[in-house]
Amino acid sequence: MKLLFFVLFLFAFPVTAQTAKTDKKEEAKKPKVTFVELGSVNCIPCKMMQPVMKAVEEKFGDQVKVVFYDVWKEDQKKYGEQYKIKLIPTQVFLDENGKEFSRHEGFYPEAEIVKLLEAKGLKQKAK
Repeated sequence: MKLLFFVLFLFAFPVTAQTAKTDKKEEAKKPKVTFVELGSVNCIPCKMMQPVMKAVEEKFGDQVKVVFYDVWKEDQKKYGEQYKIKLIPTQVFLDENGKEFSRHEGFYPEAEIVKLLEAKGLKQKAK
């Protein structure tokens, strides 16, 4: 009987160790900040945010996940309601746990977003 438990223990241990390694890899890939842009492709200030979002993605890489929702589209209106936006564009910044830590309404200059993210501890990628 003891031998049976010992054999079962030996087979169970490597699986547990592998799961722990996988969890750490997943955690390392998880972005530190999610930048949610709520706007529309037909709104001029929203269009001006497109290159800003792209630049933020390029500067911070995997540390930031940028998400855009066109809240004028029928299938994406729910996000405007979810984030209780009053106007577009609205930028919402979420930490790694999904908790909102900053919000901005209107066009948001790239330099200001970079300051916000650096204050949160994110580092720009080397050029």
